[in-house]
Amino acid sequence: MGKFEIPQGWTAQAYRFALDPSPAQFRAFRSNAGGARKAYNTMLALVKAVMDQRQAERSYGIGEADLTPALNWSLAGLRKEWNQRKDEAAPWWAENSKESYNSGLDALARGLDAWDKSRKGKRAGAAVGFPRFKTARSRRSVRFTTGAIRVEADRHHVALPRLGRIRTHESTRKLARRLEAGTARILSATLSEDSSGRWHVALQVIVQRAASVPAHAGAGVPAVGVDVGVKEDSLMVIASPDGREIRRVPAPKSLTAAQGRLRALQRRAARQQSPWNPETRTRRPPSKRWARTNRRIGRLHAHAAAVRRDVLHKETTKLAQSHQVITVETLNASGMRSAGGAYKKGLNLALSDAALAEIRRMLTYKCTWAGSALVEADRFYPSSKTCSGCGRRKPNLTLADRTYECDHCGLRIDRDLNAAVNLARLGETRHQVPGEQGPAGSGPVAGRRATRETEPARAGDAGGRETSTPHRQPPGKTGTASPQGEAA
Repeated sequence: MGKFEIPQGWTAQAYRFALDPSPAQFRAFRSNAGGARKAYNTMLALVKAVMDQRQAERSYGIGEADLTPALNWSLAGLRKEWNQRKDEAAPWWAENSKESYNSGLDALARGLDAWDKSRKGKRAGAAVGFPRFKTARSRRSVRFTTGAIRVEADRHHVALPRLGRIRTHESTRKLARRLEAGTARILSATLSEDSSGRWHVALQVIVQRAASVPAHAGAGVPAVGVDVGVKEDSLMVIASPDGREIRRVPAPKSLTAAQGRLRALQRRAARQQSPWNPETRTRRPPSKRWARTNRRIGRLHAHAAAVRRDVLHKETTKLAQSHQVITVETLNASGMRSAGGAYKKGLNLALSDAALAEIRRMLTYKCTWAGSALVEADRFYPSSKTCSGCGRRKPNLTLADRTYECDHCGLRIDRDLNAAVNLARLGETRHQVPGEQGPAGSGPVAGRRATRETEPARAGDAGGRETSTPHRQPPGKTGTASPQGEAA
């Protein structure tokens, strides 16, 4: 079967709704998620057993042609093996939807494929380890791709295979209107549980978007740059190419605000934890009070994530609908938190609380919806170290320097604003806005450059202070930005 292709004029989108299931449906949710975990663990154990057997046979000098036959790691191969073993491995398999077991097998097939390509050097990015077994505390999730998946006409219920009609916590009218008009089609549904214990359904759909005048036509400044950071008053600094600050978005700091309550609840949970028995190497089953405390911890984390997500969605939507060209940094957010230990744990917490990578991810698809152009600056682009007045670089800039002072032209400007201006000029250069004039009205701005180097830049001058990940500069190339980019 060929890969599904989105028709011309349509785009993929997801609608996520919180659910209010009945007690019986709640148990059915967990049963289906448990079925997915059982299929995953069963087949992973079989894969490991076959690999270990083949390795042992090689050590005995047995030829490759005489080894135990290898398993097919594709989804079809794993599904065939599971169907032969499900009666013995899970006698209760008929109680759940077949899609639950298919979800676990699909996750295993993807994990094995990623590990195999990573070890052979066919996969970019960090090395991928061999899949591990899922425990009962793993995230519960089931994906439905076939069967009756629909939004009910009352706009307060959704229907899923084997689970029936499930009440939603919020109205489904936004999706229902598109489905009734024939401009949307449901492809699949993913049922998942968050850290607070609430279940959600995410409906993956394709939506038809008619070509029309962009919503941002004449709304504001055509081209802007967005500098992201972790300071409380500057999660996003938005500036125009002529140096004006358009808007400064404060960081919600929802996780930081919850740290006091989290600390108290986590200490309580540690006291309620059953003692470890070194003889049996087990713990007694957790108490109901310990489970209740952990649910409260999960609700705090879910609330902090919801507050953060709400701010990011509102601000990125406003950006995409108000400007024609938006320039952002390309940050390696995970790499910025990968090292440093206790020395930079405060910065790591702030980076996690800000969710800087989410800003670019949201703008990627929202700019497509609104008809805007998103420019992603190169990871090594020195937006913070370049003077927005004269274009010279300041290689010895550290993360503690919140005000940029140019040694050449004497410009004194807020560090984040300076970076946003440089980003705006970079995007303006790459995507010329028709009819736009320079600051003095003397002509188009397409030829204006954001940087002007006057001396060779030295790699590592500030990168070691801004992040803890070592540099990997190619021979013969120079640069002043760290591999993770500049977060603030």
